[in-house]
Amino acid sequence: MKDYPDKMTALQARAFGEDVLNIVSQIPRGRVMTYGHIAALAGWPSHSRMVGRTLRYSPGSEHLPCHRVVNKEGRTAPGWSRQRTLLEAEGVTFKSNGHVDMQQFLWEPIY
Repeated sequence: MKDYPDKMTALQARAFGEDVLNIVSQIPRGRVMTYGHIAALAGWPSHSRMVGRTLRYSPGSEHLPCHRVVNKEGRTAPGWSRQRTLLEAEGVTFKSNGHVDMQQFLWEPIY
């Protein structure tokens, strides 16, 4: 695993998790965000993988629109075939390579 120069304390990790869940809860229907963008908004831009772990392991995250989070290239999560179906049901389209059309569907909130 990569050694991060900006490691979190337990208190920072808890706050990061809360921030991630809050950001994801705001992603509008028919739009997507990236793990990296969420990490940056939460104040830890080098922790995009931790965003994924937070979404996977946090109690209550199953009630959030986690399907609206994709990687920077617009790829869906490996092993979660339902993610594409959920996005398509919201009107999100995919390019011929199977990636979300990020130019059209990326949501960048203004804070």
